[in-house]
Amino acid sequence: MLNKKIYVAGHTGLVGSALVRRLEAMGYRNLIMKTHAEIDLTDQAAVDAFFAREQPQIVFLAAAKVGGILANNSYPAEFIRDNIAIEVNVIHAAWKYGVERLLFLGSSCIYPKLSPQPMKEEYLLTGPLEATNRPYALAKIAGIEMCWSYNRQYGTRFLAAMPTNLFGPGDNYDLEKSHVIPALIRKFHEAKKNNVDSVVVWGTGKPRREFLYSDDMAEACIFLMNLSESDLDNLKGSDEAADGTFLPPVINIGVGVDVSILELANIIKNVVAFDGRIEFDASKPDGTPQKLLDVSRLHALGWKANTGLREGIQLAYKNYVNGALAH
Repeated sequence: MLNKKIYVAGHTGLVGSALVRRLEAMGYRNLIMKTHAEIDLTDQAAVDAFFAREQPQIVFLAAAKVGGILANNSYPAEFIRDNIAIEVNVIHAAWKYGVERLLFLGSSCIYPKLSPQPMKEEYLLTGPLEATNRPYALAKIAGIEMCWSYNRQYGTRFLAAMPTNLFGPGDNYDLEKSHVIPALIRKFHEAKKNNVDSVVVWGTGKPRREFLYSDDMAEACIFLMNLSESDLDNLKGSDEAADGTFLPPVINIGVGVDVSILELANIIKNVVAFDGRIEFDASKPDGTPQKLLDVSRLHALGWKANTGLREGIQLAYKNYVNGALAH
């Protein structure tokens, strides 16, 4: 794959920027990157013209409208509309212009709210989704179904990777739109800076979550796109209509270990060196009780994460402080 022409869609986001960093560090030079201002991926004609002109051979589809519980609750129409539009345009153009391999980045929220833990890939579509992010989850499920359908009908090699909760350099620290780790990093940092004696954390602190450092996720994605043809074909999904086997073209990316939000808050508190109290606001939603991915398929292929949670948070906090000082 080293000399292939690679398009990273969404290269400025948390996922996309990690992919670009890792690709460049591994010696990949033939990268295509376009900002939202240069190409609106919700615009079908613009996407078609871009693929016709650039002719990428490998596509990492990391572009998406993303956010935490508050953002998902506040803008459900945008979350389903924009994400479906991006997927439809990019996946169809990838087939139309002969892309060799495509990796569609989803999210662990595709699995049912009360899914058995840890969540296996085959648990997709086996129960109701978590209400606060159902529009986003359904958009991602539509993207998986597109990959599955194009593989079955056209023989494409389109794979959907489902990362667990990600954090790292380039994260979104806007308290209204951020996920839990960047939100807590900012809250603890500002409380320390302003000599506040407590930090309020949403919910009860009981839900359990799994977290993966973004650069590890990027490494896993590149690993998957470099699989042999036979290994990749084994992940492309079954033809359920023909053989009755429900096996979507999905592979989980995670660490296989989770922590409670209380444990997470204490780790971040210690990394930031905030010496005040943590208070939980139980009037705010907890979301899904537990989200832990089964990563046995990925491990069996030969890849495991190598950045521990505390180490990753230390790296993310250093990046946040450097960014805050730069502004």
